[in-house]
This record gives sequence, C-alpha cells and structure tokens, in this order.
Amino acid sequence: MTGDRNRGWTRRQALQSMALAGAAAAWSPRSLAQDRRIGVALVGLGGYAKGLLAPALQLTKHCRLAGLVTGSPDKLPEWQGKYGVPDRNVYSYEDFHRIADNPDIDAVYIVTPNHLHKAHALIAAAAGKHVWCEKPMAMDAAEGEAMVKACRDHKVQLTVGYRMQHEPNTRRFMAMATERPFGRIIKLRADAGWFGWRNGADEAWRLDPARGGGAMYDMGVYCVNAARYSTGMEPVAVQAWDETVRRELFKGVDETMRFRLEFPEDIVAECVTSFGRNLNTLQVDCERGWYTMSPFQGYDGNGGRASDGTVFEPQLGEKPRMQAEQMDQDALAILEQRAPRVPGEEGVRDLRVLDAVFASAKADGKRVEIAQA
Repeated sequence: MTGDRNRGWTRRQALQSMALAGAAAAWSPRSLAQDRRIGVALVGLGGYAKGLLAPALQLTKHCRLAGLVTGSPDKLPEWQGKYGVPDRNVYSYEDFHRIADNPDIDAVYIVTPNHLHKAHALIAAAAGKHVWCEKPMAMDAAEGEAMVKACRDHKVQLTVGYRMQHEPNTRRFMAMATERPFGRIIKLRADAGWFGWRNGADEAWRLDPARGGGAMYDMGVYCVNAARYSTGMEPVAVQAWDETVRRELFKGVDETMRFRLEFPEDIVAECVTSFGRNLNTLQVDCERGWYTMSPFQGYDGNGGRASDGTVFEPQLGEKPRMQAEQMDQDALAILEQRAPRVPGEEGVRDLRVLDAVFASAKADGKRVEIAQA
C-alpha cells in the first residue's frame, strides 16, 4: 500500500488540484514525494532497533516510526510511551499478518534474528508492505531467492539494510572500482570483527547455530559485500578456514573465519571475520597505488586515505545519522517508484558467497566454486 493511499491523495487528484490552481506544469512525482513520509513498522525490538533505528527514524525526512512488531510484550510500554505508537499499530509475531489491514504502515523493517528473516518477509510481502531487511538477508541463498520472489509477486520493494552502501566514502570506493584511478586492481583486504563474550556465554542468539549465529553471518557479510563493491565484480570461488579458538563458547558456530575470494582478472580478496578480534579495515591495492578505509563499517562514519595523499573524511556525522540516511534513501525509492539502491538481489549474491564459505570451511579449506545467477 503506497503512502499516497494513506494520505487519501492520488496522483489524479494532485494533478486536478494543481491544474485548478494554474500550477500543473510545476508538478512532478519527485516534488510531491519530498512532502511525503513512509510509515515504517519495526519488526523486532532488540538492541539495534532500540539504540539506532528508532532514534534514526526521528532524524529522517521521508519516513516515520508508525508500528511495532515484537515477541516481547513487556517492551511495549517503554516503546509506546517514548514514541507514541498507538495500540492499533502494535502486533505480536503471531498476529503480524493483520498488518495488511493497516493503512498507517507502508513498510516493515525486519530486525529479528537471522533465522526469522524469511518468514517475516513473506508475511509482510503477502500483506502488501514493502520490506526492509537487516543483513544477512537470510540463512542461505535459497531463502533469499524465496524472499525476492515473494516481494516481486506481491509488487512490493525488498531492500537489504547495507547501510555502508548509503555512506559517501563507501559510494566513492564503489565508483573507483570502475574508474580505477590507480590502474588495475591486484588484491584486496577486508577484515571485520569485534571481541565479544569476554566473560563467557549468555543467551545471545549470535551463539546459536539454529538462529544464524557466528561471526561469518554477523560480520563476515561486511567483508564479502565490501570485496564485491570494491571490485564491481562477482567472486568465482572461495577457500575458507574456521579458526575458532574458544570452542567451549562457540559451539556449532564460528568465532573466527578466514577466507580467500577469487575474482575475475586474477584479483584476490583476503578476508578475516571474528568475534575474538577487533577488526575494521578495507584496503584495495592496485598496480600504481592503493586506497584504504579504516573503519570501513563504523557507526559514526568511515574514514581513510589513498597513496596519492587523498584523505577520505567521515561525512555523515555521529550515529545514528548513517541509519537515517539509509532509511531516507529507501523511503524515497518507494515514494518515487524507483528501484532501491540495495535490492534483495544484492543480498542473495552475498548469501551465495556465504554458502560457499561454509562449504569450504567444513571441507578444511577446499576450493569451492560460487554459484552464479
């Protein structure tokens, strides 16, 4: 359901009104979109939704927090008290499908554990709501493809929450993949991780294999996506090694994964992701120089430099400005009826790589070819 219907204002009415006012010639879909806001329901009220997405929605120009979906009703008094979300816009996971009857909500942002992404996306798509989904998009490429199909069939947008691809310096690196200011790309390094669980285990879903736990799902996807957007290419094969140290804590999930991606033109990306090390560097080495960002996936923006003296200063400001930019761009894509910057197909491409990484790691580093579309 589009924002136009929510406001009771159709394109035909807009044109008629402006014609009567003698201003029809000045009207455009884009200018009308600037005055609209997409109603967003957050699905899952965990730490990321509470600490970053909800505050970021207060900074956006083109969307607003309109609904809440949670399996923890004890969280609702605080959320509703702070953001004024009415009872009619609050749902449990069990009655989430009723969102189809709610014109206040145009899009849902899925922020649940990884194993729930597909199920929640299919419900939202069937309800006629646009789907924004956190990374990783799903548990594997087959799930991701089912999500893409469902959204296509129900004529709603599906976009993945790769906030980096909305960040200015990252977008500059994406452009440099084509421009190649330092000549041919030779190799890349992409490392992403954080040192967690110093004091032992807890009930965190990131330690549970059934819920999509492990460093590769959580942080490794940053490395994969960065290697892809920094080359503008799809990797063809991978070798991976599970280098987990704290086996008593990480049972059935990876604490640290090292993997080597092979790209066309003999380009290689060496990557490490971890819950046991603090890592946050992307470097591209070329035949006549290099460029790097560290951090390359920080919440307060990315900064870096190049071998010719160029400095990439962080541009968006302190968190949660990056999340606000991401959601504003995704809202504008809906309002302007154009493709989003990061469609669901982008998430599927990363999941194909993750599938191959896990297969290689289980085979002690055997070279595994990556499925292509």
